[in-house]
Parts: sequence; structure tokens; C-alpha cells
Amino acid sequence: MTEKLCNSDVYNTIGIVGAGAWGTALGVVAAQSGRGVILWARESDVVDSINTNHENARFLPGVALATRIRATAVLDDVCASDALLVTIPAQHIRATLETLPRELTSSRPCVLCAKGIEKRSGKLVTEIFAEVFPGERATILSGPSFAADVARAQPTAVTIAGDRIVVGRLQASLASSSFRPYASEDVLGVALGGAAKNVYAIACGIVDGLGLGESARAALIARSFAELARLGESLGARADTLMGLSGLGDLVLTATSPTSRNFTFGQTLGRGATVAELIAPGRPLAEGVDTAPALVERGRRAGIEFPVAAAVAAILSGKLEIRASVDRLMSRPLTSE
Repeated sequence: MTEKLCNSDVYNTIGIVGAGAWGTALGVVAAQSGRGVILWARESDVVDSINTNHENARFLPGVALATRIRATAVLDDVCASDALLVTIPAQHIRATLETLPRELTSSRPCVLCAKGIEKRSGKLVTEIFAEVFPGERATILSGPSFAADVARAQPTAVTIAGDRIVVGRLQASLASSSFRPYASEDVLGVALGGAAKNVYAIACGIVDGLGLGESARAALIARSFAELARLGESLGARADTLMGLSGLGDLVLTATSPTSRNFTFGQTLGRGATVAELIAPGRPLAEGVDTAPALVERGRRAGIEFPVAAAVAAILSGKLEIRASVDRLMSRPLTSE
């Protein structure tokens, strides 16, 4: 998709909106590639920790940060960067984008690095972007990536989708021996894959927590991907995108690893915890909790049946017992793949 770019084509400074674990990890990536990095954080202790001790002690403890990474509580400082990465959780992405300067995307890229569907509207993060910045094309970075792995330079591959030239420059700006970004123009497919996988990861965690075995989990991953593919087809996403890193790759990672907050959420549910306990203040954020009902509603509007996602949404809302959900899925009418 992209030609080989020279060093003059890179974005020399990378601003990151959101200094959580993922935002900080992407800051490490950019710094390793030689870029200057500025992180925006709401929390004063995070700003102080990064600037004074070169560590994000709250969100990514134990990872030494390069001196070229600095933090600020002033959003305008970050917006002056050559490229902007927005890592705010999906349920807050609209409010965050609305605070950014209107002229931002016409002069420098604003890259969405969040995964999810807005609960109240059912919009993907790229669709929210289109509403906030009419006429501008979204850019999105997504794929199978845990923040701790990325920050510790474990080999990772992701997809960046958007305008061909912009994506090529971002590839050149972020690529390193441990971080390999692939290019795509299918922003919708990349956004959809990253959003839906969190719901299915909760389902797979429930299967694990119930002790139903690896065969059941493998079957669930396959049927979950079938639901994702049906919705993707109806929305115009490319099949090869959903089969790639940001679709199937991210689903497999998130639905099989205890490092995944969504998998662990489901696993703990399967072992007997309540939803109320797991969403209490101070608990780790599981994006799939808000995404599940929005995904099911999106499927309903498209006329697509989502039995796995619907079961997760019903469990989370208290309308369906976990054991009953297994019986319901296994007793569905027999059909072809």
C-alpha cells in the first residue's frame, strides 16, 4: 500500500492524549523510534512521576521511560505535536475529541488508538470521529497488543488504517525492531474488529471460569468470529481486514489470555463473582461491558443475529444466568456453518 519513505517523511514529535498504560506504551514505541514524545495526563501524580522519575508509576509501573518522553497537564502542549495519538477509552472518546482544535486534522493526523463502541449511540470510534470532524478522514491504530508487552519491547504487530500517505508516515515514525505496523485503508474494519473482540473475550473468560474446557473455548472463538464477520460484511468492512491483525488476531489474543482485562472479567464471573462486584469503583476497566449491549443493538439494526454477544449482554444486565446461557447456546436449532 505504501512506498518506502525517507527519514524526512517521519513525524518528528508525537503527542499522546491519555497517559494510561496503553498511551504510555505507545510513547515508549515512539521514543524507541527516535521521536520526541509528549504525554497528556489528567492526573498530576502521573505527570510528576513521568517527568521526575521517568516512570508511570500509577499505570505502567516498572517500565523505565526515556528522557525524550515528557508529560504535561496542558492539552495545547500536546496538540502542537506533528502527530497526535488519542488513547482515551472509547466511552470518553467523543468528549475528548470535542476538546481538540477544529483545525487539528487538516494540519496533522489525529490517530484513534481506542477500541470499543459508544454505548449510547452504538457508534464505532471512527464514526464518532466523523461526527466531530465532518469531512475529515479518520486514522486508527489497532491490533493484538498488550501495553506491558509493547512497553517491554516484545515483538508486536498492529494495523494502522487511514489515508495512504498519512499511514505511510506513521509507519515510518513508529516502526522498530520490536513494533511492526501494517498499513490498511479499511478504517471501518479495523475499528469494528478492535471493538467487538472485547465482548467475545468476556464470553471466553466465562467458559474458562466455568471449567468447560478448551474445546468449548475454541468453538466459541470460531462462532464469535462468525458473528463479527457477518456484521462486518453488512457494514462494508473488508473480509481480509477482519481476518487480519485487528480482527481475528486481536480476538485470539484477548479471548485466550489472563492478561486481558475482558477475559479476566468473564473468568471471574464464571467463578462466581457478580457483575456489581466487578464494575465497582477502582476495578480494572473492561471495555466489553459497555460494548456488549451496543454491539447487539448494532446487529439488531442490521438484521443480524448475534447469539454469543446477546448472551453476554443478557448476563451483564442480569437478565440471564450464566449456566442458562450455556444451555441456550447449545440448544439453538441445528444449522450449517
